Amino acid sequence: MAMRDSRMGVVGAIVFAKNHGSGSSRSGILAPISSRRGSLAQLRVLSVTKGGNENTVDDDRSPRRNGSRKREQVADKFDVVRNSSDSKFDIDYLGESTMGDMTVKREDLGSVDLAPGSIEELAREEAREAECLLEELNVPAQYPHGIASRGIFCSRTLNLRSIAAIGYDMDYTLIQYNVNAWEGRAYKYGMDNLRSMGYPVDGLKFDPELVIRGLIMDKEKGNLVKADRFGYVKRAMHGTRMVSNRTISEIYGRELVDLRNENRWEFLNTLFSVSEAVMYMQMVDRLDEGAIPPQLGPLDYNSLYKVVAKALFRAHVEGRLKAEIVNEPERFVEPDAELPLTLLDQREAGKKLLLITNSDYQYTSKMMQYAYNQFLPNNMDWRDLFDMLTGDCVREKARVFPNVTSLVRDRYQGWLDASMFQSKPSAQMVEQALGVHGDETLYVGDHIYTDVSQSKVHLRWRTALICSELEKEVNALAYGKDHRAKLIELMNQKEVVGDVFNQLRLALQRRNSGREAQTNAATTMDTDELADSMQNLLVLMTRIDQKIAPMLEADGEYFNKRWGYLSRAGLWDKSHLMRQIEKYADIYTSRVSNFLRFTPFMYFRSQAQSLAHDCHSNWFDMSTASFPRSEPVTH
Repeated sequence: MAMRDSRMGVVGAIVFAKNHGSGSSRSGILAPISSRRGSLAQLRVLSVTKGGNENTVDDDRSPRRNGSRKREQVADKFDVVRNSSDSKFDIDYLGESTMGDMTVKREDLGSVDLAPGSIEELAREEAREAECLLEELNVPAQYPHGIASRGIFCSRTLNLRSIAAIGYDMDYTLIQYNVNAWEGRAYKYGMDNLRSMGYPVDGLKFDPELVIRGLIMDKEKGNLVKADRFGYVKRAMHGTRMVSNRTISEIYGRELVDLRNENRWEFLNTLFSVSEAVMYMQMVDRLDEGAIPPQLGPLDYNSLYKVVAKALFRAHVEGRLKAEIVNEPERFVEPDAELPLTLLDQREAGKKLLLITNSDYQYTSKMMQYAYNQFLPNNMDWRDLFDMLTGDCVREKARVFPNVTSLVRDRYQGWLDASMFQSKPSAQMVEQALGVHGDETLYVGDHIYTDVSQSKVHLRWRTALICSELEKEVNALAYGKDHRAKLIELMNQKEVVGDVFNQLRLALQRRNSGREAQTNAATTMDTDELADSMQNLLVLMTRIDQKIAPMLEADGEYFNKRWGYLSRAGLWDKSHLMRQIEKYADIYTSRVSNFLRFTPFMYFRSQAQSLAHDCHSNWFDMSTASFPRSEPVTH
């Protein structure tokens, strides 16, 4: 039998055991790993051994019983921090709860024998060997080293192990719709309602590329704008025509977008806003053209928005749209085979799962049955995944789920009478019924305000935003990388040329004032030579600008030709939407099934945030640096 190197780390030993046969003998490979490397290695070895090992027939000749016994033996070697009253409960060095963490039992600590060397060396070696183990197990590389667009991105550190309950929205979260199909039909029914009211809609067609999530409707001026994180407007469209930078400066140069002014600004923070925005901008064109009959009354852009919103609202409440979707779900729903497995993993890891949705129960059941039941094992029904279901229960999520009037299901008590909870706020009901509170709950939804912001601000729940466009966004950023690099290079070159021009301009200014220039060479420079140099530099910068302007306009066109990237506004800054996501969503991702790769035990750590002065650290001269001495901290 091949011999394992005594210096081999924990993960290396597992790979060795897998490659050289770990199930043939208790006194062979497994015994040294168990005794020398501790119970964590034994657990990992058990995870990679195959059929023969699990089905070995013991004295009672029962493979299933033998497998169950082995699992119990492994479980006996670990403790799991169950709640905050557990003696091992703590807050870790990143400020996260350790609830749900697995620890080696105190009596077994002495038997754990790690490889010799510093912990830094050991961690480095084990990390390398861990990548080999993942490859051996055919587990895809962790994003972004795998598929970047399927990553889970972290704004605020989140220990998923400490999460006891996960609440899910349904539409565009647990159910992914074909946006063009769903919003296209909503648009069609909305336009039909406008036509019945006498509005001229003939010749208009649904154009999903006209808008993107995160834009803001200016109902006072009939504009659609894209703002940066500070509220400055960077791009704008009046009706369906893009507005020049000069016009943007004239209109918005003295004001910022303020979403608190709901009478003027309407934030497109969900894909359900797409059809409404397309309808409104097209009708702004008709209003500007004078095509709307005067008998419909005097209309401004704000009152026109109310007409459009009412027509679309009727399309939703009349029931024809949902009836069409229920009858032909294959046209509108995009099933994801990995999504039910993701929820199964979370459920089996002890998470309590909730479904919280505005949709009525019949619609919810039809959609969930179509999207989930075909992928669930052992004839499971989609409802078996959830500890609590609430449907047709929230008229406005922004009011923190005030009334629960629908089905509530507790896995251990069966179907409960929801009327017993009607006197209490539903958030309080959820926490009391499930025995959780505050940051032990993670809420997952697609609406940046009613799903994510309100859960964060009012309930202190942890939050995850589902933004399906992220997959296109990440891919577009990759495709546009070379274009952006060339653009940045040109801008940097212009900056250097501009610096020279500014120095010459200052020298000329001082000369005209009868003062010496910055340097002797600038002071003695011939006046004509100085003017000619400045003239040449001006011409050069003008030509560079002529090259930069269309390149900057095209930046982000792989995502959307009109609006550019979802997450950016201008070349350097974040969009208003991205600022909202960072502020209110602890993590964000394109779909719920992305959790499958990361497991229910993932510890998400936020990345370093760049600051304006970070780039200057490369210029720092340590030879001239002086640091004040600080007294050591004493306790």
